[in-house]
Amino acid sequence: MSILDGYRVLDVSVAMAGPLAAMRLGDLGADVVKVEPVTGEWQRHTAAGGATGNEVNASFLSLNRNKRSLAVDLKSAEGREVVHELVKSADVFLQNYRPGVAARLGLDYDTLRALKPDLIYVSISGYGETGPYADWPGQDLLVQAMSGALFSAGRPDEPPVAAPYFLADAVTAYSAFEGVLAALLHRERTGEGQFVQVNMLDAVIALQMQELSVHTVGGIPQTRSDEVHAHSYIRAPYGIFTTADGYLSLAFANLPVLAEVLDAPQLAGLDAERDGFTRRDEIAAAVSNALRRESTDHWLHKLRERGVWCGPVLSYADVRSDPQVLHNGSFVTYEHPTEGAVTTPGFPYRFSRTPAEVRRPAPLVGEHTDELLAELGLSSEQRQALLQQGAVVSP
Repeated sequence: MSILDGYRVLDVSVAMAGPLAAMRLGDLGADVVKVEPVTGEWQRHTAAGGATGNEVNASFLSLNRNKRSLAVDLKSAEGREVVHELVKSADVFLQNYRPGVAARLGLDYDTLRALKPDLIYVSISGYGETGPYADWPGQDLLVQAMSGALFSAGRPDEPPVAAPYFLADAVTAYSAFEGVLAALLHRERTGEGQFVQVNMLDAVIALQMQELSVHTVGGIPQTRSDEVHAHSYIRAPYGIFTTADGYLSLAFANLPVLAEVLDAPQLAGLDAERDGFTRRDEIAAAVSNALRRESTDHWLHKLRERGVWCGPVLSYADVRSDPQVLHNGSFVTYEHPTEGAVTTPGFPYRFSRTPAEVRRPAPLVGEHTDELLAELGLSSEQRQALLQQGAVVSP
């Protein structure tokens, strides 16, 4: 039995943050019903990296396993009625509509809790449900830029560099996932449902708990460095350095030890906790010059031998064949009816008694519409009528 077996989640979200949160609930055993338009959710039509697939692109596959698809026209009264009936059997309703859209569709919290008083209703937004930015587009890069984080790394005379993956979306997804689990626990104890709000900006700000506290409590400003440095609030050397044949990551090194290993005597008399902050550029430059003399493997061996924290810099291709990744089983492979063997990142947690698993591949548009309508008690004739009206679609 899976941890969330017996719970039903209605996922009416699009793009990444909402679908990823819902997928994680599905990975733990919840029955996740993806309620999408009759033409399919937005992510089906937006192929990240051009990975279009046969019928289902990689983006959609990556965010929608362990779900059933109900394709329904929410602008029709008949379509809304179907979803309202589903709400009565649901535990969680998750949406990331623009402000006002849920109410226009009759899918706002007040409407749905009248149908299911103990419903946990999760609303994900870019910047909050209200306020001066409520109507702004909540896109990952824009939120990263507004979170303050990008001025903590890089050189002062160069533009800040954003994370090369959808950081804000991912953090928001896990915040929503955490919120659902906490709300379910509260409901188990009290019988009460509730309205859970998560926004991308707050999620990324909260992620920077340590850095922003250094600023707000310690009063220390963000100061970017002229030399290689990955984090304005961590002492040098700290970052990705060039070697004779590639790159090497280096963190929190003991400077006298580093002086010996790198044959860089100028580092020998320095104190990491004092000089690592005040002489950051000088230290980084000395380390950069030294590391360029030998290969990455040479330095990894020498530095690790002396207990210095360092590591290789891997590409996606490298990660796929990395021994620790293979040992961990970090990726999962399953069969999809149109895409064949699909390999994607697996699960970020391990349970000794209730392991996560792929029970369903990402669905085709409306693949489970008929199945779900039958579960609601609709007769074959009633289901056929909804199909003919265009209120729902089924392949």
